[in-house]
Amino acid sequence: MALSISLVVLLGIIVFVLVRTGYQRIMPGIAVALFGFFLAGTGIAPTVTSAVSSLTGWISSF
Repeated sequence: MALSISLVVLLGIIVFVLVRTGYQRIMPGIAVALFGFFLAGTGIAPTVTSAVSSLTGWISSF
């Protein structure tokens, strides 16, 4: 739960900065898409959440 809230806040800040600067490329688009999945709680959100949790667990193992 704490990871999801932290990730939503982080991605929200990223989206805010991108909107303010008008900067749009592939990576910001991915950040916006992930923010939408976490925030809206759609049917695919659990899949995205588990993928992000797996990725963060993999990164933390280093």
